[in-house]
Amino acid sequence: MPDPRMYESDTFVLLEPNQPEKFLSTAELLEKLKAILVDRQQDLPRDLQRFASIDEQAHYLLETSCEFDVGPGQYLQWYAVRLEK
Repeated sequence: MPDPRMYESDTFVLLEPNQPEKFLSTAELLEKLKAILVDRQQDLPRDLQRFASIDEQAHYLLETSCEFDVGPGQYLQWYAVRLEK
């Protein structure tokens, strides 16, 4: 059975078109997702429509996805990474 710590992460790499990769903390990634979701409330995917708040939507995306389509040819992808200390 895998060690549960394997799925814990506080750092993510964020990929966006025509941008260098960025390393973000969980809080920073949540803020990025919320900023995008604010402008997408009229055009949310069905699985996000059931959440009343942007905060809930962002947490759901973070916990269940690694990609979000933000428009034609535009997307966000994020992956949990473990940085050595």
